[in-house]
Amino acid sequence: MASHLAGCGHQVVLWSRRPETADTITHQRENTRYLPGITLNAALRCTTDMASAVAAANDVLVAVPSGSFGQIIDQLVAIRGNQCGVMWACKGLDKDSGCFLSDLLDEKLGSDARYAVLSGPTFATELAARLPTAITVASNNPDYSLAVCEWLHTDRFRAYSSDDLIGVQLGGALKNVYAIAAGISDGLSFGANARVALITRGLAELTRLGAKLGARQETLMGLSGMGDLVLTCTDNQSRNRRFGLALADGLSVDDACRQIGQAVEGIAATRVAAQLMQQHSIDMPVVEQVHAVVVEGKTAHSAVEALLRRERRREGS
Repeated sequence: MASHLAGCGHQVVLWSRRPETADTITHQRENTRYLPGITLNAALRCTTDMASAVAAANDVLVAVPSGSFGQIIDQLVAIRGNQCGVMWACKGLDKDSGCFLSDLLDEKLGSDARYAVLSGPTFATELAARLPTAITVASNNPDYSLAVCEWLHTDRFRAYSSDDLIGVQLGGALKNVYAIAAGISDGLSFGANARVALITRGLAELTRLGAKLGARQETLMGLSGMGDLVLTCTDNQSRNRRFGLALADGLSVDDACRQIGQAVEGIAATRVAAQLMQQHSIDMPVVEQVHAVVVEGKTAHSAVEALLRRERRREGS
């Protein structure tokens, strides 16, 4: 995203917590760890000093694992107060409270702050390679969402505005849970029919929960809902899908995480989704079984069999 924004003509400073990453980006124009072989925009600057990175910024885009979001916002507030507009591309809910990241921003920045969430079917490698991409931008301020869309929009990158903060955030968080399920199913060689059934029933679960929380159905059927869900469940660029494949192969949760080597957002999202399922008394059998595997130690094969043994029911219920 930093490289994309620099390519759009904006002055962009990228903050990295790893000195070696910042050094490689600065001198080689490449993130050799996460985006090997892709040349980043020459105008992009990189530093490990957050204070200098945001000192002159009008707006900040946060793209970190969702579990670190609150900490990063605290650092930003300590440096700049609420003077910056805040965008975020983190796909998850707060792991401690289960609240939406927009609620954290209301708490830390005040409800009059301008902010926007970016979500949709986007793999970083393809975006960095300038392959066609589309996302949704949802904001508490219609003018701000339109401004963010304008900053991002190019002939290869389409940004659509929305005011459904709940729906966009919910779709981005829960798709990781269903990607784990799809990975488990494919890892057990259950085939394309089972994978598509999981995706479809997952979307039904997501829609039921969304209705309880105030999300709009058209949002969950759009880019940040169904679009991101299908992408994450079907392509091995997805860390959460690869995590599910590893669990199906018999690896423990810890060993599977070590094999992935990056944050697996679906683990925390599974815990939060299970809490929301119980809190609102919603039938979410896929979430229930993923939680049984990831948190309770159930075997992947037993979890899939439990889904297959469920009693017959009408579709749409």
